[in-house]
Amino acid sequence: MGVQADRRPPGGLDGLYGVQLAGRSPYSDDEAIKTSIMDSSAMEQQGGVGMTRSLKIKQLWRQRPPCLKPIHCSLSCDKNVAETVANVVTSLPFIFLGLQTPRKTLNTTLYANSLIGVGVASSLYHTSRGEIRKYMRWADYTMIATTTLCLTRALRDEHPRLLMAASTLLLPFQPLMVTALHTGMMEVSFAKRASTEPELKTAHNLHRMSSLLGGALFIADDVFPQTPYIHAAWHLAAALGVCTCNKLLE
Repeated sequence: MGVQADRRPPGGLDGLYGVQLAGRSPYSDDEAIKTSIMDSSAMEQQGGVGMTRSLKIKQLWRQRPPCLKPIHCSLSCDKNVAETVANVVTSLPFIFLGLQTPRKTLNTTLYANSLIGVGVASSLYHTSRGEIRKYMRWADYTMIATTTLCLTRALRDEHPRLLMAASTLLLPFQPLMVTALHTGMMEVSFAKRASTEPELKTAHNLHRMSSLLGGALFIADDVFPQTPYIHAAWHLAAALGVCTCNKLLE
């Protein structure tokens, strides 16, 4: 009798009782590899589409109009613990002024509360560190703009509604623009009242001096960022200006 050669491929389980190995198709591995390649290609295409879409959104966001971009400002006014303490301490007068402001109407109440918000936002900004600091700077400037907006509403109710609505919409994006606009409107109103009410002349003269000093310190804070305590001095000048403005509400 001739010995027939076993054509099955040798395996570690051959010859074990009760174990039967099924033959594999030579094409099964190739098909599995092809399927895996197709699946990975499809996933890469989907990932590429998602990445392209994300890049387009980021590009559109970077190309948005300047009026929709947040402010850029110096963040170097708290170089040491002593300067931070000075900046926080000089932020507290705004809270005190807000508590002392007359609350005769809804608009004056909103203005008084916004002054308290300025003191709180300023204190939080000066004590913040790291990535959150730039957002606290934005909150600080936005709160200042909110206060000027509330003050013009408290002084007069006849302002154009379109102007007030536009100012409210611009608050998060251009707080400095809103602050400058409504500060100018307040200055005009203060000057008119002082020209007809003699008891306001002293307060108006003091207000003009504090405004000029505050403006100079605000500019110096950006031009000379390494000079200590300029920002704290600006706080004091601004607080004096706010104090004289409150005379208009009495």
